[in-house]
Amino acid sequence: MLVTLSIRDIVLIDRLDLDFAAGMSVLTGETGAGKSILLDSLSLALGARGDADLVRHGEAQGQVTAVFDVAGDHPVRLFLRENDVDDDGDIILRRIQTADGRTRAFINDQPVSAGLMRQAGALLVEIHGQHDDRALVDPESHRALIDVFGGLTAEADAVAAAYAAFKSAEKAVTEHERRIEAARNEADYLRASVEELSQLKPQAGEEEQLAARRTDMMAVEKIAGDLNEAFETLNGSASPIPELASLLRRLERKADQVPQLLGQPVRSLAGALDQLEETRGGLETALRETEFDPRELESVEERLFALRAASRKFSVPVEELAALCETMSNDLADLDAGEDKLAALVEAAAKARATYDKKAAALSEKRRKTAKALEKAVEKELPDLKLERAKFIVELQSDPASPGRSGIDQLEFHVQTNPGTRPGPMMKVASGGELSRFLLALKVCLADKGSAPTLVFDEIDTGVGGAVAEAIGLRLARLAASVQVLTVTHAPQVAARAEGHFLIAKEALKRDRVATRVQRIDEDHRSEEIARMLAGSVITEEARAAARRLLTAAE
Repeated sequence: MLVTLSIRDIVLIDRLDLDFAAGMSVLTGETGAGKSILLDSLSLALGARGDADLVRHGEAQGQVTAVFDVAGDHPVRLFLRENDVDDDGDIILRRIQTADGRTRAFINDQPVSAGLMRQAGALLVEIHGQHDDRALVDPESHRALIDVFGGLTAEADAVAAAYAAFKSAEKAVTEHERRIEAARNEADYLRASVEELSQLKPQAGEEEQLAARRTDMMAVEKIAGDLNEAFETLNGSASPIPELASLLRRLERKADQVPQLLGQPVRSLAGALDQLEETRGGLETALRETEFDPRELESVEERLFALRAASRKFSVPVEELAALCETMSNDLADLDAGEDKLAALVEAAAKARATYDKKAAALSEKRRKTAKALEKAVEKELPDLKLERAKFIVELQSDPASPGRSGIDQLEFHVQTNPGTRPGPMMKVASGGELSRFLLALKVCLADKGSAPTLVFDEIDTGVGGAVAEAIGLRLARLAASVQVLTVTHAPQVAARAEGHFLIAKEALKRDRVATRVQRIDEDHRSEEIARMLAGSVITEEARAAARRLLTAAE
């Protein structure tokens, strides 16, 4: 329910904080005191369209905050979680309206779009009045209301699931037919392409591996000549190693005779020969390790050329050639075995449609029975609302040839306001006062069937009085037993039924400015306010006595 409504700088309201309780609360006051401003403010917090004119004159912005206390399993909490909005604790809707026309919306202090705020608001509050253009007068909602009233929500969900299943099966048939037709048109091309790619046998990652191997072999090829030439110099017939070895032996024999002259040269030459031998061995090892088959390089290059040629031909990267071959093979398989598979898909779609038709027909029959029950329930409420000659009609048309997610039924609430007149859609046929009373009767019948936790009624008693106003007050009080009810009223009979009473008035401020003030009034002041509503500007003792009688009767 709505716990707190805080308003800052909206039209005539400079600062206002209201706390609401469960049950029925009324807002009363002189015409023009600002009752509509309160509802406009609440609507703004619920996601209604913003307007720069709502900002109090001279201020840069206005703000409205609505705080709701709802159960842990209330649908609004699931909705907020699905939209990544924190739902811990109270649900706080805050809307800022700037004087330049911009608005900002917050739910639990998280920025949200006005559209998301509007969806959340619709789960928390329903506003009804003579000019209501939402909620119960929207034909799109009537079918859902019948399902809720009859306890048919689970069956309606099952019909929706069956509809999704048969539409999915039909889509599978259509897609398979399209694939078969496409494959048939390209059969020769597909077969030739599959044969070519099957022979090529492209592998994932193959191009990268081949390119790396080719790079390595080309690098080796470039240094192979130099390695061979160096090895031949040290190991061939012209190698200086044998001659240097012979020279070393001769010097060694003579070194004993003149060691002071030949000792160092002999040692240096011996070391040089050792280095040359080591170099020759290293060159030999390098030649063995760099040996490659030129035919392998040729083979790698041919393979790369073939893969890249296929890539250009089929307009896909080399990496995707294998997947393309598989896809084309599947298309051919669909073509070759397509008729059998198509027949199976058609049969599955037919079974899914039959399941849907059965469930939809059963739901339609239950909706007809529920519609009759709702008609009786609503018409039972009408006489006391001075609509004893009116009829409430649930216009239900079923068309099995036009299946939909919600079934085969088109449903709309119609009314006949007087005998002999043509029934028609409730919004078009009923006058403002009649419409508000039809809506009240509907809400009474649907009060415990998934209603929003807070209902707001805006002057639905306009144009009625006496027994009719008393009947309206009684029904609002009945509604308040299951949901929170806020009512803007001019009828003392309605005000007397309330558990909470707020008085709205204008207060003069300095510099020729006024502000709207709202205060919760106690029993004594309630009696005086109801007497004013009965008598007008001059309150008589008779009016005060009548007010006390109304309050006593309501208790």
